[in-house]
Amino acid sequence: MKDYKKLQNGSDIRGIAITGVPGELPNLTPDEAADIAGGFLIWLCGKLGKKPEELTLAIGRDPRVSGQYLLDGLMNGLGPYGPKVYDCGLASTPAMFMSTIFPEFQCDGSIMITASHLPYNRNGFKFFTKDGGLDKGDIKEILKYAADDDACLKHLGEPAFTDNMTRRMGKKIYPAEFADLMTPYCEHLKKLIKDGADNGERPLEGMKIVVDAGNGGGGFYAKKVLAPLGADIRDSQFLEPDGMFENHAPNPEDRDAMASICTQVISKGADFGLIFDTDVDRSAAVDGKGREIARNGIVAMAAALAAEDAPGTTVVTDSITSRQLTEFIETDLGLKHLRFKRGYKNVINKAIELNAEGIDCQLAIETSGHAAFKENYFLDDGAYLATKIVIKAAKLAKEGKTLDSVIEALEDPADEKEIRIPIICSEFGPYGDKVLEDLKNYVEASAELTLEEPNYEGVRINFPDGWCLLRKSLHDPILPMNMASDSEGGCEKIKAEMAEFLTKYDELDLSVF
Repeated sequence: MKDYKKLQNGSDIRGIAITGVPGELPNLTPDEAADIAGGFLIWLCGKLGKKPEELTLAIGRDPRVSGQYLLDGLMNGLGPYGPKVYDCGLASTPAMFMSTIFPEFQCDGSIMITASHLPYNRNGFKFFTKDGGLDKGDIKEILKYAADDDACLKHLGEPAFTDNMTRRMGKKIYPAEFADLMTPYCEHLKKLIKDGADNGERPLEGMKIVVDAGNGGGGFYAKKVLAPLGADIRDSQFLEPDGMFENHAPNPEDRDAMASICTQVISKGADFGLIFDTDVDRSAAVDGKGREIARNGIVAMAAALAAEDAPGTTVVTDSITSRQLTEFIETDLGLKHLRFKRGYKNVINKAIELNAEGIDCQLAIETSGHAAFKENYFLDDGAYLATKIVIKAAKLAKEGKTLDSVIEALEDPADEKEIRIPIICSEFGPYGDKVLEDLKNYVEASAELTLEEPNYEGVRINFPDGWCLLRKSLHDPILPMNMASDSEGGCEKIKAEMAEFLTKYDELDLSVF
């Protein structure tokens, strides 16, 4: 049995795909990809009650240089059992889900080869069925099958399609059928904009929009969605896919990336800007004054857009949102705010759960930019969020208004900080739990501090002019500590009190303070 557990990253699989970074040796090569593809095939056949040769699958990838090698590895795991496989080439993660929805594809499952915003030497897999992205438990099961050398034989029988191999550059491979998925996906987004803006075939005429794809997979949005609808995209940047990501990280949470697009919007006099991560399941925006619409801002924007069609709905967010955002959502928009856990699948699953309980919830969104609308299959789709923003901007332009007016009532904390505290003992999970339990008791005994309730992750503390959340990382031996204050420099006071409490824990690396 192989040990593939370390490749699991929540509901994704991620690993080191190529050499190039000192001290980082590959653990996700075509060999591992073949095993994982076999595990997915077993899982999917069990879920759908189909034989492998009755399945239709789609595979796409982001621009990373390891993508083609991993696709070949996936095909080595799938090909011997005969499913029909589409090679969708350079694609976005949301488009790969849509391959299970679009009538011309109707795939039983799909795989996206991506590691999101991680460095060029990393890669990974995201899996979909028509029900959405797979959950953490599903990935665990797939990796369990993948680790067992005899799993395919036991569950799928002897492979009957081993003669289907062809040669490419002298190498024997199982071929996939190329399919253009991105064209119907772009047509889908263009139709949404034309219908939503209700201003003819070129509803974006006269609008100057800067798109920053960070050399990831999002350049299509400028070239194949916005430009054909009349938008001026000439000052967009880093649209060409380049798996080395040499300009800046393709990540709306990256400070350099946001500074870059903010500067471009201001210097070129654009109406607004849009920025995507590598596989386009996240996005953020910049208004015409060069101000970020990210983190709390992108949550506020998405909530405001949801409120137009669903007054009073519930918005589920991750755990690190601000007091000011809650006030904006509940007071200014008249919606309900449920602050839940970090992890895009956590917020999405919670939103689905609320709807199943009869509570209307139209939006699940993380401050990282993962936004999933109920109207869009609760799919976290950065291009779909961008499309809703573009539609709103087009409508506002007809009224002589600008995008910043949508969230002008949102206030920002005066001071914000995040500190990531390493846990240096081997049993970091139980040790982190002990720290959090002690902190909860400490706050309950305090005359000045109170616990935020309800709270679903870690310990969130209300200070006189701010708050602090200490929680366990989803995957790493880290205690992230997020804090915000309504006073300039107020985080220093919060940090000092937290440091005083934490000094008694010898297995915490407090040098980060």
